[in-house]
This record gives sequence, C-alpha cells and structure tokens, in this order.
Amino acid sequence: MNQADIGIIGGSGLYEMPGLEEKSELEIDTPFGHPSDAYILGRLEGKPVAFLTRHGRGHRIVPSELNFRANIYGFKKLGVRRILSASAVGSLKLEHKPMDFVLPDQFVDRTRRRISTFFGDGITAHISFADPVCFQLSEQLEEAARTIDLPIKRGGSYVCIEGPAFSTRAESHLYRSWGMDLIGMTNLQEAKLAREAEICYVTIAMVTDYDCWHEEEEPVRVETLIKYLNKNSRNAQLLIREALKILPDEFDCACQQALQNAILTDAKVIPEKTREKLKV
Repeated sequence: MNQADIGIIGGSGLYEMPGLEEKSELEIDTPFGHPSDAYILGRLEGKPVAFLTRHGRGHRIVPSELNFRANIYGFKKLGVRRILSASAVGSLKLEHKPMDFVLPDQFVDRTRRRISTFFGDGITAHISFADPVCFQLSEQLEEAARTIDLPIKRGGSYVCIEGPAFSTRAESHLYRSWGMDLIGMTNLQEAKLAREAEICYVTIAMVTDYDCWHEEEEPVRVETLIKYLNKNSRNAQLLIREALKILPDEFDCACQQALQNAILTDAKVIPEKTREKLKV
C-alpha cells in the first residue's frame, strides 16, 4: 500500500496524535485477524504516518488479548519502515522516577500465552534478536528529546509480564535482583514481530510508578497510573513530533535486512498458502 512510512503505537494514555493533517481512517484485515483498531493515517511534521491505539479506542483490550501479529502486519502492509511505540511502564530502580522517559534497549520475556512469531505453518525462520531495539531510532529520539529539553534515559532492560494484574512484591523484588530497569506488559512481542517484519522499532517508556517494591511508595494502582499517564501523554506527543522532524527520509539500517539469512526452509517446500500469507 505504501500509505505511511512511520508507524506510531499509542499505549495507555496516548490515544491520539494531535496535529495530524489530511487525516483518514483505514480498517485493515490481515491473515492473522483484526488489529486493535482502525489505523489513523495522515501527515505529521510533513511525514506520512499511521497511528494505532494499542488497546483500542476506549482501552478495551487487555495485554494478553492483543493481536500483536495483526497490529505489526497492518503496519507492514501500509509500507511502514519505522515504528515508535509509546508505553506506560513501572520502574524497578530508584533512578527511574514517575514522569521519567526511558528508551530501553533490552527485553526479558515473562509472558506465557502469546504468539511472538509470524512463522510456522511450513516455514522456519530464526531472526537475530540480541539487540531488539533499533539503534538508529533510539539515537534519533534521544537527540529529539535534547532539542525540547525533555529528560530521557537511554538504555536499560524491560521485563514483559503477562498481566493484566500487576506484580506481587516477591515478583517485583525478583526482577530487581535480575537487574531489570522497567516492567510492562506489551512491548516484547511488538519488538520481536517488528524485527521479523524488517521494521525498525523503538520503545518510548513512560514511567508511571515504582511497581510495588518501593517500601515508601504505595503499590501501583490504576488511579495513580492514570494521573501520571495524563501528564506523560503530552510530553510523548511533543517528543514524537520533534523526532519526526529529524528522521531522515532515506536511511540504511540492519533491521531492514533481518530476514536475509534467517529463513532455514528450502523455498521449494514452503506451502503456497503460507507463502501468500507472508507475502508482504
């Protein structure tokens, strides 16, 4: 389709992107089912973008029910080459305070019920995922944050849990003992599928709480989370708009060749139905 170059995923609290020009909505059907919502297409800072609210308008989809494959497939079908994914997270370290922004560069998967690959059904692929976040996009977002004087920390590990319940204290302390920085429920699958789709991906993590490990803070509650989400969403919108100003139209990134040597299946034996499903 090539209707957008940059995809924006809005997580909890980021349900729209003000300033979109030439705005339209597009429902996309995929071989993996329906995405979370219609894609909002338009131009932002002169660039063609596609915005998707991760949990659907009205926040009606819990993390375990998200159709990650359909969401990323839809972006690929639209021609998206880069995804900026904004997410609310809990902090597992004192240095990451509520209202802080972090660009994590590592993930640990603690989910149990999710499909994290497009492959199977007669085709096998093993992508390299040692560095799950696009280095170039992280660098450009860090630069954009400096331009608008938005404090941001680059690097750190995000542990992805199943949810929808928050952690027990024992779990929270366990993840801290592992050296984890952030905790969330959604970004691991997005990052993995974006890599398989050869799309550059970065997480913009917006800290809302200290999970439940901090003895002097209340355990995370929805009302606390909403308070910080509302404050953070404005900064996220400003950061994304500033990043779009500096993202180059032409770029060369290893993310775009992730499948070059990843597919092990002999092309002659790939079922035609599977080949068609993964055509994009």
